[in-house]
Amino acid sequence: MNRLIARIGAAIVTVTVLLFALCMIVDFTFGSYLVCMFLPLGYLMTAVGFQQESEQDRRVAATVGVVLAAVYATLILLVYYAQTTTVRTETLNEQATTVLDYRRGGLLFNYDLLGYGMMALSTFFIGLSMRAERKADKWLKALLLIHGVFFLSCFVLPMTGMFGAMADGGAGNGGTAALLCWCAYFLPIGILSFLHFRKA
Repeated sequence: MNRLIARIGAAIVTVTVLLFALCMIVDFTFGSYLVCMFLPLGYLMTAVGFQQESEQDRRVAATVGVVLAAVYATLILLVYYAQTTTVRTETLNEQATTVLDYRRGGLLFNYDLLGYGMMALSTFFIGLSMRAERKADKWLKALLLIHGVFFLSCFVLPMTGMFGAMADGGAGNGGTAALLCWCAYFLPIGILSFLHFRKA
């Protein structure tokens, strides 16, 4: 049962990353927000699977990874639930829109980056907890560890105010390109995690 739940989680991660990329390519904003609420649930299931199988001397790293995954899931669910409910269905004044609408930057956009920063730290600690023996697992461990580097940019960049142009609608296509690159990086993590939990 443990391995099955983790494998389902890895499948959710894989499918949601693909769907997120597709929604961005076809400019289906509501779809990309909706998909983003399922990605953290799948990732959390996967992270707990790695924590469950971690060896005793690596259990602290795995547990830290799970706790950070829960923080990530909480932040992301709050951000995208707000986008699919309040922002989409309510009439907001300009100030509220600047704060709440993800496309305008502001508070929830910064919380989104903080959430993905927590995810990056989570993958780093999950990677530390793995004892990789097979070649595929070695690749997975490396991808998880390297993904941890994203924490720095996700945590620091909002403090610089560099996303302030979004409040004036000046985001351009750079953000979409960056997210598509992230999808291309994270997709193999979902696939390799699924294969990891499928092995006998």
